[in-house]
Amino acid sequence: MIRVGPIPRLRRVLPHRWGRAGLVALLVLVLEWSRALVAMQPGLTVGALILGGVALAAVAAGWPAERLGLGTSRFGIRLLGGLALGAVLLLPAAVRAGAAPLLPAGLAVAAVAVSIGEELAFRGALYAALEDAGGARLAIVGTTLLSHPAEFLPAVAAAGLLLALWRWACKDLVAPILGHVIADLAL
Repeated sequence: MIRVGPIPRLRRVLPHRWGRAGLVALLVLVLEWSRALVAMQPGLTVGALILGGVALAAVAAGWPAERLGLGTSRFGIRLLGGLALGAVLLLPAAVRAGAAPLLPAGLAVAAVAVSIGEELAFRGALYAALEDAGGARLAIVGTTLLSHPAEFLPAVAAAGLLLALWRWACKDLVAPILGHVIADLAL
């Protein structure tokens, strides 16, 4: 079996793990910011979210499933963890007056696509690259800070930190994906 590493031939081009981590970070940030900018244009929101989610998910292509936290062991427990993460992420909305979901039904598919794409890109591939470069602390802090624009950082960094800590502690990405999807669908 021939093993292809993350982003084919990247090891030859950027032999140092810091270079790989920087390239993955740059790619993820460019995709995320491009998706966000296009989504603000009238009439392009749903398409930008769906295509952006797919493009972000593609960043994880070539990474071994276990390295991304997507192994198949203890899958039921991991799904239960995702439900728990989703419940925790929804706590701020539960205390809000009129806590009904704010997301229009037509955006549900787009919300799911972008949630999965962001998790695969940020807490999947970027987390793995940063962990290779500088360890778990760098991966946790880096994915938390890079996944949120500065103007939103105070409001949502806690959620990103929770998802990154789960990724580290459980070596799992299934629960953060499910938790993110639940939160995006309900908020």
